[in-house]
Amino acid sequence: MPAPLRCGPEVRVPLPRVGGHFLFPPLLPLPRARAPLRSPPSSLPLFPRLCCCRIAGSQSGLVAAAFRLLPKMELHAGGDFEKNKQMVRKLQLYGVAKSKRVTEVMETVDRGWFVPPGNDPYLDSPMPIGYNATISAPHMHATCLELLQQHLQPGMHALDVGSGTGYLTACFALMVGSGGRAVGVEHIPELVAISIENIKRSAAAPLLEQGVLSVHVGDGREGSPQSVPYDAIHVGASAPEIPAPLVAQLKPGGRMVIPVGNLFQQLKVVDKRLDGSLSVRTETSVSYVPLTSRAAQLQDS
Repeated sequence: MPAPLRCGPEVRVPLPRVGGHFLFPPLLPLPRARAPLRSPPSSLPLFPRLCCCRIAGSQSGLVAAAFRLLPKMELHAGGDFEKNKQMVRKLQLYGVAKSKRVTEVMETVDRGWFVPPGNDPYLDSPMPIGYNATISAPHMHATCLELLQQHLQPGMHALDVGSGTGYLTACFALMVGSGGRAVGVEHIPELVAISIENIKRSAAAPLLEQGVLSVHVGDGREGSPQSVPYDAIHVGASAPEIPAPLVAQLKPGGRMVIPVGNLFQQLKVVDKRLDGSLSVRTETSVSYVPLTSRAAQLQDS
């Protein structure tokens, strides 16, 4: 068996599972099977696990070399229903998207509208969106939606911190429905404007018009007062520790999913009990861009 690839501080190991995550080459033909596959066929090549990281320095050449193993891919600048549905189907086959609600919302919100031109939106990889930010890989979106789905029931309130191009905020809005609220907060004004235009082209557009879905410029570390308290909070960047303002805005009985750490990061699941106390567990190891100030984020650009 080939040696595992390395990228950054973590060892990238072969398919099918890394700390609860599956990675698969999404554009390779799927094997025919009578029942859903539990793991990829052993004949598939190996790839490094990618989540939401920005690759820098000498590591970028290794990642680029790994991706040269992939077949040539058409680049998209808009939605493609069939390709989006195929992406979700593969997430199902490899056990990442498990529930009907998550698969339905990911089929409904076409990722193609939320990834800038020049990138394949249906590839299971993070994509640059400018301003030293990324949109997470589809398997990470599916993972977070699965972790939060019980707290994204109709009528509930959800907060998306570091909402980027608006993809997960749109998913949240469709899940909580017209009686709920989905709020995105992003400290880059240009990304807020882009996300609103993306949402207008998506299936979540009516909810934006109704005011169910909104995106605001703000420091996500401070949360958002728009619709507190929140049943679900998703944080799309890694914090050195769990921000107290977000804990305060989480409703008793609610759940927050947040990557925590600096060099080594873990995806934390934070449940607030009815008495206000917290239960915190680790879901898996991840690699995200840092949750920081606007000035610090743009300093590297």
